[in-house]
Amino acid sequence: QVQLVESGGGSVQAGGSLRLSCAASGTPGSIFSINVMGWYRQAPGKQREWVAAITSGSSSSTNYADSVKGRFTISRDNAKKMVYLQMNILKPEDTAVYYCNKVGLSQWGWGQGTQVTVSS
Repeated sequence: QVQLVESGGGSVQAGGSLRLSCAASGTPGSIFSINVMGWYRQAPGKQREWVAAITSGSSSSTNYADSVKGRFTISRDNAKKMVYLQMNILKPEDTAVYYCNKVGLSQWGWGQGTQVTVSS
């Protein structure tokens, strides 16, 4: 069974930066590497929303929600089965629990997430 463990969250002031990491285990690297991976977030009282995605392959492409475009950067290391989210120019509205998972159908079980809190 695949396990996802997110880390790197914290409390920062608006304008600050954080780098989130997501480690996948319980699946071969060959399986991890072929999946489109994404970051999601859930703010208090709101539904989980998609934030960013990165395709598989050596020349992976990325896509972002409009709310984070130009500020966040998603990347992956297939050899380490890791996905990263570099978050710059953070805003109070970025406050949420952040999760990683496959994008699309048959998602893996959700990890515990990592809390990001941005103060104004």
